[in-house]
Amino acid sequence: MRTTRSTTRGTTRKNPVTVLLTGLATILGLLVLAPTPTQAQADPPGALATGLHISNGRLLEGNGNDFVMRGVNHAHTWYPNQTQSLRDVKALGANSVRVVLADGHRWTENSADDVAAVVAQCKANRLICVLEVHDTTGYGEEAAAGTLDHAADYWIGLKSVLAGQENHVIINIGNEPWGNTDPAGWTAPTIAAVQKLRAAGFEHTIMVDAPNWGQDWQGVMRANAQSVYDADTTGNLIFSIHMYSVFDTAAEITDYLNAFVTAELPILIGEFGGPADQWGDPDEDTMMATAEQLDLGYLAWSWSGNTDPILDLSIGFDPNQLSSWGQRIFNGANGIAQTSEEATIYGGGTGTDTQAPTTPGTPAASGTTATSTTLTWTASTDNVGVAGYDVVRVSGGTETTAAASTTNSVTVTGLTAATAYTFAVYARDAAGNRSSRSATVNVTTSPGGGNPGAGCSVAYRVVGEWQGGFQGDITLRNTGTTALTNWTLGFTFANGQTINNMWGGTPTQSGGNVSVTPASYTATIPAEGSVTVGFIGAKGATNTAPTTFTLNGTTCATT
Repeated sequence: MRTTRSTTRGTTRKNPVTVLLTGLATILGLLVLAPTPTQAQADPPGALATGLHISNGRLLEGNGNDFVMRGVNHAHTWYPNQTQSLRDVKALGANSVRVVLADGHRWTENSADDVAAVVAQCKANRLICVLEVHDTTGYGEEAAAGTLDHAADYWIGLKSVLAGQENHVIINIGNEPWGNTDPAGWTAPTIAAVQKLRAAGFEHTIMVDAPNWGQDWQGVMRANAQSVYDADTTGNLIFSIHMYSVFDTAAEITDYLNAFVTAELPILIGEFGGPADQWGDPDEDTMMATAEQLDLGYLAWSWSGNTDPILDLSIGFDPNQLSSWGQRIFNGANGIAQTSEEATIYGGGTGTDTQAPTTPGTPAASGTTATSTTLTWTASTDNVGVAGYDVVRVSGGTETTAAASTTNSVTVTGLTAATAYTFAVYARDAAGNRSSRSATVNVTTSPGGGNPGAGCSVAYRVVGEWQGGFQGDITLRNTGTTALTNWTLGFTFANGQTINNMWGGTPTQSGGNVSVTPASYTATIPAEGSVTVGFIGAKGATNTAPTTFTLNGTTCATT
């Protein structure tokens, strides 16, 4: 959950009547979940074990090896250009990642090609990939939310790129697919969506989120888990509980998770937070310790880009700038670095990958302007998978990193007009093995022609839109030769748009005129470096992008 949790999370939990109902639901849940001899979760007849699957309440790989997720959530649908994030979380020790997608109901739909690329990136970085549709968040309470049935149709439309990926991909039908209004309505649509995917021929392990914005504080998923599980004839179904301020005591956490384990019903913590907020202080220490004790998976929320940065694990998508929350998740007790084990499908537990990718083809340049050029090369191959490519600028015997990409093409920006450059490419895999350097290509940028922006360029992007609002980000690049500090960015909205909140900077707005000053972690932009600020805004029927940007009063180029 990302943009809506702040208005709903734990809002009714402390009401005494609610606490009484929660206790009653807990008792009922224990009664329902207590296993009888006929309910033991052995593999049902005809259970599919094509890849990742469930047996006796456990998530197993296709070879029967127990797999315990240790990973994070990544908001891909809002930040599709942050393709390096999967590489970064892997480097920090994660063995899995839950990737936010959109089915087009509320946010811009992620295409089949995009989803195929995400899966390829997961595999290249040796991660198990949990794919989820976020548009369902808070259905019944959130007016903009979509249905599980619509999400199921989206998955069916992706079958051509998901079939055959059962060893690597889990399908999380819909994120937090019911709010706090009549959460009992969650059960039937959940069963229907699961059965719709099975009828369409999906053999993947399917994950289902709880109602009550994922936190199940009224015990609906807990009380109905057995019937939902039994409705999946393959038995390859896992439940996901999201733990935030509702789970602020050790007793609540251990009681909930142990109830599922006792009943041999598979469960993991699909999202959780630790930092305290106005709704309470989640007990992340108990969450992580109990998950480790019971061998249950957990996926922390979230890598970066939250509207409330307190939940960012990394600051500005920088793996070298972990927040205190990020340090807790990756490097703390029962954290990812300490407890994560790579899936055996990638060779986990069988030795270290020492084979480097093959050498990339010679890059070819196209679309060269005064400040940028696009390079394309023949892709490398690897015994496990190519994680990405590093493009370097070659000058005599020295190299300078110019760009990185997960595909065999990239646009290098921040170049100087009428200047000769030499570029080459390296391929790398998730184990850190690097190929030999490709042959070089010489590129000369076109004359500047008096265009503005000798010292800066700006890329403005609308990440997603909905009725009355939108999310955007602005990437500011320093194209000069010295670092920029304590900058001020100016631009003008033409259609009455207003910025409601921003991360990475502080906005000041007068009418359509906006002035942005940096946060502490974006205050310095190194030469040929960049920073990104993101924001949530309000809009009317028209949402035209600003056309002119200034940095400290100087007009920047736009890209």
